[in-house]
Amino acid sequence: MSNSPVNAVILAGGAGSRLWPLSRQDLPKQFLALDGEYSLLQTTINRLAPLIAADNVLIVTQETHAKGESYHALRPYQSLYEPVGRNTAPAIALAASYLMRKGADPMMVVLPSDHIIKDEARFRSHLLTAIEAAQNGQLVTFGIQPTRPDTGFGYIKTFAKSDAPVQTVERFTEKPDLATAEQFLQEGNYYWNSGMFVWRASVILAEIQRHLPDVYQIIQMIVRDSKINGDFQQAIEKHFASSPSISIDYGVLEKSDRVSLIPCDIGWNDVGSWQAVHEISLKDENDNALQGNVIAIDCANSLIRAEKRLVAAIGVENLCIIETADAILIAKNDQTQRVREVVDTLQQRGATEHVYHAKVNRPWGSYTVLEEDPEGFKLKRIEVAPGARLSLQSHQHRSEHWVVVSGVATVTNGDAVITVYKNQSTYIPIGTKHRLENRGTEPLHIVEIQVGSYVGEDDIQRYEDNYGR
Repeated sequence: MSNSPVNAVILAGGAGSRLWPLSRQDLPKQFLALDGEYSLLQTTINRLAPLIAADNVLIVTQETHAKGESYHALRPYQSLYEPVGRNTAPAIALAASYLMRKGADPMMVVLPSDHIIKDEARFRSHLLTAIEAAQNGQLVTFGIQPTRPDTGFGYIKTFAKSDAPVQTVERFTEKPDLATAEQFLQEGNYYWNSGMFVWRASVILAEIQRHLPDVYQIIQMIVRDSKINGDFQQAIEKHFASSPSISIDYGVLEKSDRVSLIPCDIGWNDVGSWQAVHEISLKDENDNALQGNVIAIDCANSLIRAEKRLVAAIGVENLCIIETADAILIAKNDQTQRVREVVDTLQQRGATEHVYHAKVNRPWGSYTVLEEDPEGFKLKRIEVAPGARLSLQSHQHRSEHWVVVSGVATVTNGDAVITVYKNQSTYIPIGTKHRLENRGTEPLHIVEIQVGSYVGEDDIQRYEDNYGR
């Protein structure tokens, strides 16, 4: 290991729409546990130990994740919040500039937040090799040894067949058709593009300045503003949306003469579809991956996942069945890449099932929608964590009735602050400033009934908020 600091930059801004209905816009796949106890994000961080300490982890994610359902997952780490998504090149430039703001020039290990790596020891060994190679000014990428002619990945070709641990890249190729992918495997020297990189911060910034001057200019505006105002995040919110949207592969790596590749066989999977989840999951003797409360009779080669209810399947083969509280997906294994079409359709309908779950986590606790009639009312179950409180807020189109089920609620209702105990209730009129708090040591549970001409989640005006929303 070099004496230079080594920082991990975890890119966690994706939407994960191909893993709907479990992955939602407000809680995408990187914040979910698909293969074990930990979320994909936390697993990505865990596999870096002991090479990179948690204090040297920087997460780049969307502002909506950071201030919403993923608030607690991000709290232990340094984070930068993008007000809008601008693909990987601006995100990486932002991270490099942030890490260099105090005069350091650290090594950057840039990783997607949502990949599975089964052979973590070999990954760390390759990582050490990559760090050493990057000391010489190289942009190092990890190439995955292809196991099939897959059309879902980009490919990277090296110059010559070699057993060298670090090889020179000849060219990048976008996702090919099947015939081209088969040809790549026959020729050899082609690797799947993993999206994992190692380089020095100053080197990647110099390449971005050279190949993407428009991106570089926006990032420098952020750096200058942050030095004047002392707030890097505030400068991001002011300027970042003006950046072009472009990937680091297309914008820099395909044009650079500094790119090297480390061939890897590390049990890598980008978990880009439910079929991929089936591949990485533990299976029974009939190749079924069963998760949750599932009964499978005479089923084969299927992924069946139950989040809330019992799912029973009889005599099915080659299916993915995913159940959540408000949606069920049934798809053939080889059609799961098309789940994004469902998400697109929901968006066109103006629906919400692709945005958030029936149970929505918040920095202060959670709420679960039990029943809703868009024309007039919504019924919720709300849990407020001990010591937490919601924002001081008001609504233009609805009143709210609160019944305490357990715990003790402190309620600001207009000019009054009252205490509401179990089996008691209170009423919040339309337009009234109000706040719900739990000053106790036990969770607070209430049932909320909203009544009004509009009961959408965006009917809210905040006046004070502990979480910066």
